[in-house]
Amino acid sequence: MEESRIAAPIGIPLDRFIKSNQDRFPTATGEFSQLLRDIALSGKVVNREINKAGLMNLAGSIGTKNIAGDDQQKLDVLANIRFSRALEKGGEVCAIISEEEEHVIEVNKNSKYVVAIDPLDGSSNIDVNVSIGTIFSIYKRRSSVGAVITREDYLQPGNTQVLAGYLLYGSSTMLVITMGYGVFGFTYDPSLGEYFLSHTRMKIPVEGRIYSVNEGSYHSFPDYVKQFIEDCRNNNCSGRYIGSLVADFHRNLLKGGIYMYPSTAKNPNGKLRLMYECNALAFIIEQAGGAATDGEKRILDIAPTDIHQQVPFFVGSTSMVEKVADFKGRG
Repeated sequence: MEESRIAAPIGIPLDRFIKSNQDRFPTATGEFSQLLRDIALSGKVVNREINKAGLMNLAGSIGTKNIAGDDQQKLDVLANIRFSRALEKGGEVCAIISEEEEHVIEVNKNSKYVVAIDPLDGSSNIDVNVSIGTIFSIYKRRSSVGAVITREDYLQPGNTQVLAGYLLYGSSTMLVITMGYGVFGFTYDPSLGEYFLSHTRMKIPVEGRIYSVNEGSYHSFPDYVKQFIEDCRNNNCSGRYIGSLVADFHRNLLKGGIYMYPSTAKNPNGKLRLMYECNALAFIIEQAGGAATDGEKRILDIAPTDIHQQVPFFVGSTSMVEKVADFKGRG
C-alpha cells in the first residue's frame, strides 16, 4: 500500500484520522481502532497526573523495585494502573506485557490483540521536571480467538507488530504512531482534550550529527562503541543525553542522530527491554527511514525468549547505526 494514499491533513483530530484511514489499513478493524483510542485516552489521564505530580505528592520513589531492578516511582505504578485498567476494560486485549509486572497479564481470551508497554519511561526524571514518556507495541495474537493464550501469542519478534507508538510528556504532549505506512505525530491540546495531527510522514535525516549515550559508563563500553564515540567527537558531533529514552529518541528522530545503550560490565546484555522498549522504537525508526540494531543484528528480527529480555540498542540515522556495525565488524 502506498504511503501517499493515507489521508492525513495537518490538524485532523486523532479520532477522525483513525476513522478516515480505517479502510486503508488491513489491521485497522473496529476493535483495533478502539484499542488505539483506549491507549490515547490513558495518555491523557497520565499526562494530567504528571502535570500535577508536585501538588499531589506523586513524585519520588515508593521504595520498591521492578523486575529489572529499577526503583519504582509513584508515577510508574500509577501509570501502570491507568493503562492496564483502560486496556482491560476496553475489551480488545487478550494479554498485556508491562515493565512493571513480572508476569504476563492475561485479560480476555476472546480478544485479538496483545499489548507490550512501558507505562512510564524515564520516570526518575519526574522530580526534576524533565520530559518522560510511554512506549507501546500492539501485536495480533497467533492462536485462535477464544483459545488459551500461549507463549507464541505474546513472545513475537518485532517484525510482527501491527502498531507501535509512544507518548512524550514534555513542553507539549505528543502521541507518535506507525501502523507500517509512515510515522505520524499528534500534539495534545489540553484545552480541547484532543490530539491533533501535527507531524505527517515523519522522516529522520539519513546523516545525523547528534549522539546520545550515558558517557559516565564510557570505560565499561565495548571497544567498538568507544571507537564510534571518538569518531563522533573527532567529527564535531554534538553529545546530547537527556536520560529519558523517549525524549532522546524523539529529538534524534526530528534532527538526526543516534541513541545508544550498549552492553556494559554491569549489564552485559544491555539494559533496555526488547519487548516493550526496543521493538516499538525500532518499528517507528525504520518507518521513518532510520535503522535499529543490537550493534549487528536488526532489532525487529530478534526472536524473544522472555518478556523482560534485554538487548544492546543502537537506533537512529541509518549512516550512524551502520557506522557502529562497521566498527564492530573491524573487531
